[in-house]
Amino acid sequence: MQTLQAGQPRGQKHENRHEIERIEEAWRSAVLKADIPAMEALLTDDYMAITASGTLETREKTLANVRTGVNHFTSIDLSERKLRFYGTTVLVTSRAEVRGTSGSRDISGSYRYTHVYARDAQGKWKIVSFEASRIRDPDEHK
Repeated sequence: MQTLQAGQPRGQKHENRHEIERIEEAWRSAVLKADIPAMEALLTDDYMAITASGTLETREKTLANVRTGVNHFTSIDLSERKLRFYGTTVLVTSRAEVRGTSGSRDISGSYRYTHVYARDAQGKWKIVSFEASRIRDPDEHK
């Protein structure tokens, strides 16, 4: 599969990469601050998430969980970010060291996640999908 960036001028490649990295940071900041308007602006209407526990979350459910404090994050440290461009779609994979709670459960730990971005009708990158997987300690019982 050929990526969009293969045929783009070097400056355009850099600009697209920089824009996605900026949005990733905006998302991280919005989640930490429970900034619902900022989160709304970054998600498509048909956004769908697969949580680390395997449940599906719509855009509305994701926003409600942050708005009501069901999901509360005190830190999210990202590393190992990789971006792959395919036409008007971008896949972002990262490692996240998270401190937070979901309801009464402590969800602190190490995760790998994927964000899928697509350009909207106005040419803005929006998050279409999210999926997270917990990184288990090799000695941890299954």
